[in-house]
Amino acid sequence: MSTEGKSRVMTTRKLQEMKIKGEKIAMLTAYDFTSAKILDEAGIDVILVGDSASNVIAGHETTLPITLDQMIYHAQSVMRAVKNPLVVVDLPFGSYQGNSREAVASAIRIMKESEADAVKLEGGQEVIESVRRILSAGIPVMGHLGLMPQSINKFGTYSVRAKEEAEAAQLIEDALMLEEAGCFAIVLEKIPADLAEKVSALLKIPVIGIGAGGKTDGQVLVMHDMLGLSTEFSPRFLRRYHNLHDEMLSSFRRYIEDVKSCDFPNENEQY
Repeated sequence: MSTEGKSRVMTTRKLQEMKIKGEKIAMLTAYDFTSAKILDEAGIDVILVGDSASNVIAGHETTLPITLDQMIYHAQSVMRAVKNPLVVVDLPFGSYQGNSREAVASAIRIMKESEADAVKLEGGQEVIESVRRILSAGIPVMGHLGLMPQSINKFGTYSVRAKEEAEAAQLIEDALMLEEAGCFAIVLEKIPADLAEKVSALLKIPVIGIGAGGKTDGQVLVMHDMLGLSTEFSPRFLRRYHNLHDEMLSSFRRYIEDVKSCDFPNENEQY
């Protein structure tokens, strides 16, 4: 794949400058060429090629089944579309946990085969060796703390994390550890807003929240959720900006009716 003629407008350095200036960072997921192209046109700062594709694209109940090959495929599709935003790709479950050599090999594959800008992985001290090894290969890393969907079988629930003092203290320690290791940003998912505000103030690197209140340096949502394509998922933190599910359903039904009634195609829609 060639990206000749494309120049990255958003960089990790510019994200750092945005934090310093107090300019909020807008981040959304994308998994395909068409959506990424629209997001690029809209002016999004960061696109996350998320392992949430396992849910909203492949129909799995968790993020665990998606493979490294599938993540690379989605990242390649996004990269063909974008010129401006920073593109971050999730390292999928099983591609980095417990084996730092495998972690750097997985990250290198993503960077070489998709030409994305960075990778993201979940965890703190338990994955810090993998983080350091990936960074030592010259690959930017975004961290992810709080609710970690890849660890759903460990925690057994998607409820708010770090409500207790001990877990909150551990989260702060992990965040500082990730920053010290060299991560360029951290995502905080579904934690108390006051804790997220505290972490954002402590860290020099940008903190992106999802279900973590409004005092982080930026926000991220799953595109399918905020557009109303996914209707089953309705957490408190989700703001739906559209109801594409109902609009698409209506359009599909009209098309079916037009075909069956011989209204489509009409004389102006044929050669």
